[in-house]
Amino acid sequence: MALDRTDDLEVVRVFTHSEPGRRTDYPRPTLLTNSVDDLVSESDLVVVASGDPLRAVEPVEAAIGASLPVVTMDAELQVTVGSHFARKGYLSEAEGDQPGCLAALREEALAMGFRPIVYGNLKGFLNHHPTLEDMRYWSGVQGISLDKTVAFTDGTKVQIEQALVANGLGAAIAKDGLLGPTALSVAAGGAELARTAEALGTPLSDYLLGVPGAPAGVFLTARHEDEAQPYLQYYKMGEGPYYTLLRNYHLCHLEVAKTVRRALEGRPPLLNNGTAPTVQVVGVAKRDLAEGEILRHPMGSFDVRGVAVKIADHPDHVPIGLLDGARLVRPVAAEATITRDDIELPESRALELWRGI
Repeated sequence: MALDRTDDLEVVRVFTHSEPGRRTDYPRPTLLTNSVDDLVSESDLVVVASGDPLRAVEPVEAAIGASLPVVTMDAELQVTVGSHFARKGYLSEAEGDQPGCLAALREEALAMGFRPIVYGNLKGFLNHHPTLEDMRYWSGVQGISLDKTVAFTDGTKVQIEQALVANGLGAAIAKDGLLGPTALSVAAGGAELARTAEALGTPLSDYLLGVPGAPAGVFLTARHEDEAQPYLQYYKMGEGPYYTLLRNYHLCHLEVAKTVRRALEGRPPLLNNGTAPTVQVVGVAKRDLAEGEILRHPMGSFDVRGVAVKIADHPDHVPIGLLDGARLVRPVAAEATITRDDIELPESRALELWRGI
């Protein structure tokens, strides 16, 4: 486990919806519990990494209700109902996944006097309509679940991540679905997005696609004061006016401890969805959907994919994070956005909280 090599942190409970006695795959089964009360009463802080907003709400609400800080590696939860919890207590996305790494890079940039214009993700591939055969193959090769493989491939994951970045770092998106330009280098792509950001008059959250040799990291493109230009040029940052800072890795669970310590030290949250989000991720049909169909595992399915949208432009939107179990009450054509009038949503605490945001 990620915290086994730390001297100051200890895992005391792991909450699960599965039956602990049957979890022979888990390395420390004695930590498993189905009791939220046990989780909360025995912990100083709760870490959430479920990817399932409907199920993650229960432990998060219990922890925040008990005045415990909550650290997430869960952009899906954050974008769906994170704004509710950000109003109620301490909620922070962790460094390690791309949004948290961008937030950390932003702090470094600000400390050096940069003014961020672009918060960027790096994506090597994109296929809105992958086949089941291909996804099963890559799921096996990479050792991750089928739904996560699909979400990475069809763009759902990057849309969710950049929605969180936009909401949490005071940025916007240029258009529904983001821009996602290709570029010959991260710096060139960052400059292209920066020009768009300045034309729109707002920092942007977006991504670059298929940059040759780009690492599995994140980048930030910024301006600096004119008098810094000769120094930055000497430091091999280019001639300006745009300067790109690249973090060439994100190490997921290995980095979570940094944000856990930050929370326990009483420092402000690194990143959350904010209390007044402007971007949400909706479901777009991958195929013609018939009346009566029930959507399952929408974030990584062959029925829908996630697309980041401006909330103000979509008053009838429904977050993709709430679509699990939704029943179609009328047909939805391929590439159409699923709206409230298209579905019946199963009642859930997550739905109730989202309605109050």
